[in-house]
Amino acid sequence: MSKKLGKLPPAAAQEEAREELFASCSFADLGLHSTLCAHLQDKMSFQAPTRIQAQAIPVAISGQHMLVKAATGTGKTLAYLAPIVHLLQMREPRVDRTHGTFALVLVPTRELCLQVYGIAQQLVHRFHWIVPGYVMGGENRTKEKARLRKGISILIATPGRLLDHLQHTASFVYSNLQWIVFDEADSILELGFGKAVEDILEHLGSRNGAPDQIKNKGERIQRQNLLLSATLNEKVNRLAKISLKNPVMIGLDQNKPSGKSNNVGNNHTSLLSDEEEDEILGKQNDLVEHAVDDFKLPAQLVQRYVKVSCGSRLAVLLTILKSLFERQVSQKVVVFFSTCDSVDFHHTVLSQLEWSSDPQLDMDKKQKILSCKVFRLHGNMEQDDRKKSFLGFGSEKSAILVSTDIAARGLDFPKVKYIIQYDSPGEASEYVHRVGRTARIGEKGEALLFLQPIELDYLKDLELHGVSLTEYPFQRVLDSFPVNGQKPHKRKQISLDMHPWIMSLQRSLEGFVAAEDATKKLARDAFCSWVRAYTAHRGELKKIFMVKKLHLGHVARSFGLKEQPSLVGRSHQMQLKKRKKEQKRERPAKRRKLPSKK
Repeated sequence: MSKKLGKLPPAAAQEEAREELFASCSFADLGLHSTLCAHLQDKMSFQAPTRIQAQAIPVAISGQHMLVKAATGTGKTLAYLAPIVHLLQMREPRVDRTHGTFALVLVPTRELCLQVYGIAQQLVHRFHWIVPGYVMGGENRTKEKARLRKGISILIATPGRLLDHLQHTASFVYSNLQWIVFDEADSILELGFGKAVEDILEHLGSRNGAPDQIKNKGERIQRQNLLLSATLNEKVNRLAKISLKNPVMIGLDQNKPSGKSNNVGNNHTSLLSDEEEDEILGKQNDLVEHAVDDFKLPAQLVQRYVKVSCGSRLAVLLTILKSLFERQVSQKVVVFFSTCDSVDFHHTVLSQLEWSSDPQLDMDKKQKILSCKVFRLHGNMEQDDRKKSFLGFGSEKSAILVSTDIAARGLDFPKVKYIIQYDSPGEASEYVHRVGRTARIGEKGEALLFLQPIELDYLKDLELHGVSLTEYPFQRVLDSFPVNGQKPHKRKQISLDMHPWIMSLQRSLEGFVAAEDATKKLARDAFCSWVRAYTAHRGELKKIFMVKKLHLGHVARSFGLKEQPSLVGRSHQMQLKKRKKEQKRERPAKRRKLPSKK
């Protein structure tokens, strides 16, 4: 032990010793096959395991049930896929497609399904007899049945589509199923898949109370369930109780992990003595009975907020994005919105708006305010469009993704440097999921939260969960832009709403929205859906996000609408009345029945 450690208090010394231990171990130390270790380093650029991987992989190899709570971006996917591939490649006789599915990975979204499938494909590169595959909503069900008939060794699936195949696809072979993994379990349940998950567990005989060993053709198969989540809540705890038996718990508290993982099988050389593991990992307890309030975010993540009046929000967003890409051309930014309609509208604005600081310029001399590619992603898009956006943004070096919270869970877009939460995420756990798309596995990242002056109490709510933000220096950014083609050295302090740059941008936005009926409809739909979403905040957040405090005229202005919301509503009602009148005219007149003469 170093002299430095000797001066620390006992608890701090143990924690630092733990960190040094996990930092110095290799994949080989965790018991993984040498070929797999070489592939992880040479082809997948994983030089050493993360802390969570170092804790979880030996437990997964040991065959014990496991509950992992870990911040997003800490390598949870590899923590369960690597041990599964390691154990499958060791099986005798060798795994064959006709044996059906051995490992099942449940994920909440189609995009995460594709991502996990991609990682699985890379992992089995040197073990070609192990076949990964996926089934998910939106895909051709007949083609999925054909793939299942051929056999898929590691199946990644969304809950609804998996349950459909379990109930209706006779050729789906899962009699050799050994692993069930719940990845991003909190999101699976929050998206309403709780009943489907329970039905899946019931169908597979993997609910608590069922036998640990499943008998198949005289062979006993030890079933192992693994549950991974970035946050814990009552729903996750309930799922853990019905699916896990005497689980090892990892990451529930960074200082006092409540689980024991010294039983790691013959292929693992324990890094710690039994006494040290007891001291560091603690005794195995029952599952936590309440949600864990404190969130652990990466130390290298810079978190800030910008205070913006409602009417100027969109002009400020455009200014910040323009500043980011002028400062560094090659970078990726994700902007989160509350609704699908809002994503569609802002995607149109960010990708098409043309503007010039000199209003005298002709239209043909104006340029797009943002020169980078802009992608969109939300749950109402066609599956092909969703897949193109997901894969397209991932492969670009410089791009913007505008998205709902569908992109907030588990997705690992390479080199995302900036997260902008244009619409409030609501509960603190949602904030954590969103910012988790950057600063992943040691890389630097920044997050910016938009707040109106009436919403600043939200910062106090985040602080209750250990999340602290500093104010973004927007005035400095604003002063760097020209007004009427010139950058004055000294400028009087004026309100943001009256700043010439913001006013000029706002005029351009309003002109852009008014120019096309289709764009105006997008803006109106986005406005209506945004107000509905704003009223949907729950619990204590209702006191912060109150529609009564909003100036709906300013809200309309933030969508580039010149009309007051009442006029938008009135014109919509007038259109409905007009449509009903036209429909009445088109209907054939009904003949009145004359009373019959007796």
